[in-house]
Amino acid sequence: MLVTPKPLSAYPWFIRLFFWKQKRSYGKVLEPGLLWGRSPWVFAALALLYGALNRRGSPLDPALRSLVTVRISQINHCAFCVDVNAATLEKRGVAAEKIQALHRWRDSGDFTAAERAALDYAEAVTRTGEAVTPAMAAALTGQFDEDQRAELTGLIAFQNMSSKFNAALEVPPQGFCHLPEVTVDPAPEREEAAEGKGALESPLPSREREGPASAGG
Repeated sequence: MLVTPKPLSAYPWFIRLFFWKQKRSYGKVLEPGLLWGRSPWVFAALALLYGALNRRGSPLDPALRSLVTVRISQINHCAFCVDVNAATLEKRGVAAEKIQALHRWRDSGDFTAAERAALDYAEAVTRTGEAVTPAMAAALTGQFDEDQRAELTGLIAFQNMSSKFNAALEVPPQGFCHLPEVTVDPAPEREEAAEGKGALESPLPSREREGPASAGG
């Protein structure tokens, strides 16, 4: 990882309380928490925000929330996030076959209309260079009320921040998910520029042709 964890005893007492809760929930302290914990007040605010988005009283179905977080994590190449969120998705009663089909949900009949609208919206918000189209907005409006749409957008924004943080710092998976096919999306292919200049560019990934996943947990 690009940032190393400190010994647990080196973190402030109130941050160690979050670590204690993580250990109760997951059986171990999560690596991203140890990295965020280097900025204690930011981490505390982040943990409280996560708790609010993940509360029992959320207007969004728990399984749908996890579908969205896993899909965003796949797009952002966050192996840790795919690992932990896919494990949560399975605990929320989603079949293994459906979880493994998530990276190609457009070609699968396992997803409901509400899930498809949420996933389409999440991908448009997540992918650089894309925008929410009128058709996407209409599909979303047909499935979710305004409170749900606001919270779904907040969840998407949070997961993008979290997964980009972890991916940038190369946080590895911690072995929560036992489904080997639930992995991150492949990185976009890099092409040489014309005229032999040797410059490289990364084309935007196409939502119409998603390749097989390549790494993760």
